[in-house]
Amino acid sequence: MPELNKEQEEAASFLEGIAAVIAVPGSGKTRTMMERIGKLVKDHGIAPESVLGLTFTRNAAEEMRNRLVPVLGDQASRVMLSTLHSFAYWVLKCEGKVFQILSGKEQLIFMRDILKKLRVKNVSVGMALREISLAKNNLITVDQFREIFEGDKIGSRIAEVYEAYDREKSKKLLLDFDDLLLETYQLFSSQTAVKQKYSDRFNHVLVDEFQDTNPVQLELIRALISCSVDGGSLWVCGDDWQSIYSFTGASVGNILNFSTSFEGSKVFILNLNYRSTPQILTACQNLIQHNLRKIEKTLETKNDEGDQVVVLEASNEEGEALNLVAEISDLISRKGYSYKDIAVLYRCNFQSRFPEELFSRMKIPYHIENGLGFYHRPEVKVLLDYLRLIINPDSEQGDEALKNVINVPTRYVSRAFSSDLEEFAQRRGVHLYEALKSMPIDVPYLRKFMKEFRKLLDPLIQDGQTLEPAEVISFLRGALDYDRYISDEDVPSPDDVKVQNVDQLQLSASRYRDIQSFLEYTDSFEEETSNDKEGVSLMTVHKSKGLEFPVVFVIGLLEGICPSKKGDIEEERRIAFVACSRAMKLLYLSYALNYLGVPAKKSIFIEEIMGTK
Repeated sequence: MPELNKEQEEAASFLEGIAAVIAVPGSGKTRTMMERIGKLVKDHGIAPESVLGLTFTRNAAEEMRNRLVPVLGDQASRVMLSTLHSFAYWVLKCEGKVFQILSGKEQLIFMRDILKKLRVKNVSVGMALREISLAKNNLITVDQFREIFEGDKIGSRIAEVYEAYDREKSKKLLLDFDDLLLETYQLFSSQTAVKQKYSDRFNHVLVDEFQDTNPVQLELIRALISCSVDGGSLWVCGDDWQSIYSFTGASVGNILNFSTSFEGSKVFILNLNYRSTPQILTACQNLIQHNLRKIEKTLETKNDEGDQVVVLEASNEEGEALNLVAEISDLISRKGYSYKDIAVLYRCNFQSRFPEELFSRMKIPYHIENGLGFYHRPEVKVLLDYLRLIINPDSEQGDEALKNVINVPTRYVSRAFSSDLEEFAQRRGVHLYEALKSMPIDVPYLRKFMKEFRKLLDPLIQDGQTLEPAEVISFLRGALDYDRYISDEDVPSPDDVKVQNVDQLQLSASRYRDIQSFLEYTDSFEEETSNDKEGVSLMTVHKSKGLEFPVVFVIGLLEGICPSKKGDIEEERRIAFVACSRAMKLLYLSYALNYLGVPAKKSIFIEEIMGTK
């Protein structure tokens, strides 16, 4: 393993007190962090058990563990490396708190029941959970929330929901993920002896990706180290230029104001990038310089000169995908790259459709990194299953489709009812939809829902062979109030990711005159090329964080998408910065002159990156 550079060595050798390591992309911050743990244990005789390494995802914690083994050998397993949430969970369990975690579907149902009990009509489940989570992450209590939103009709209702939500959780001994952090912070704040115990146990605390911390996480870390005896340390690393998680409550201010928050702290800057060519780094520096709120750094490298950044212009989204295919084919055939060297990054999930479709058609292997292919996304699959049922109700495919859609949107269909329907169909020798017409239904609300279900589908099934798929999708969205269902919002936002995916499905369907042809097309996206780990990586910019690729295409760089209409411009610029800084050898920026059939404006970020603005 090569030696640390001078700046890395200084940061890794820091022993006592408080320090922040501000590290540009590709500067080896995780390695520096692991080397510091190694120095604490091997050079200074610190017990591995007294070192705590915190990060934000299980994958990151696992990677830290794997990278610590070569440094510390068998002793690596004695260092606690954990996510902040897992650490908080462990503390609460150690202190004897009895609780279960409320998350996922159970949390949605739990909140839905509260809204129903309170007869709240103007607040959706999604909105309530988001606002309460944001409040907790910012240490805002129910009373403070009520005070902030006094006189605001919606805010006041959410305050009622917040209070009821916490009360009901408390009765049932439940905690959600936000509660884990909040309860641990409150425990440390109210019981000095408990706080002292963990401060004594973990004398050296290291935090990775510090730019992603929210206020409650910052205060929890501060509380943990506040009782540390002389000789202890807090060592954090991160990059304000890569802070892109404000939608989860993360505050870039935590890293920007570190020196003020922790008086007497030392700051180390890691400027040397080992990843990218000088041309790519110049482009990244050009872009980020337009942000006003930032820690000044200069991207440096000793890497060889490379190619200039390339801008690709197309007339529309399909043309943009054609440009991609042409460039990728050239990279493979003439320049010696392999498919797995290449990543296609986009700001929003729905933007994967055109590349996916064309890659599939041209037999270019690809995979969606940590995600689902476009036609496999739940909100898309449901509408495709409705189409399958409409076009072919008397078939095994129709039976599968009916099972998938009978309870979407929610019709309170139980497993018992589904089993009864299957048994009834088997006895009669008919398919499920036919069985539904004649099976006696004793439960009044189910009888009502199934009658409405058939009333919706019967005319569509009757005319299925002549209907256009886009027409049917549009009709189903209205008749089922589908956008509201998938977005869980009373007034669905056109910017909602799931709504955008359904918009793209409808757009794709508009190219076909009949349902059968469209379904044959979407079925062609089964596993053949779309899950090839040796293929091109397709992913959102957020999924790409921490990764690197020899070749990166950043697509869909349009005003309204990147930067997004709703986003804070400085965070949107940081998102574009993260995208560009994934590239090692070649960087392509791509946009279309027309988008969704209307003229589009190329992103301001393109001119900033190219240094022409």
